[in-house]
Amino acid sequence: MIKIKYFARLSEALSVKAEEIEFGDGSKSVEAVIQLLIDRGEPWTSEFADDTNFLVAVNHEMSDRDTRLKEDDELAFFPPVTGG
Repeated sequence: MIKIKYFARLSEALSVKAEEIEFGDGSKSVEAVIQLLIDRGEPWTSEFADDTNFLVAVNHEMSDRDTRLKEDDELAFFPPVTGG
């Protein structure tokens, strides 16, 4: 299993703050998980289709779509933060 956390606008748009998904055999990339989420249909497709809409962290470290995941990792998605 891997734990996925959604923050800020993403958690609101998707109506979920966290979930666990079955990891399956072997390693998966962040990109593979994103594709699984997109395949759920709306609103997942809209939220994850454009990679500029969110940032990714794996185990509390900024990551990219090529990062490999292993069993029990935590994957977090959150929108870019701006300040003023």
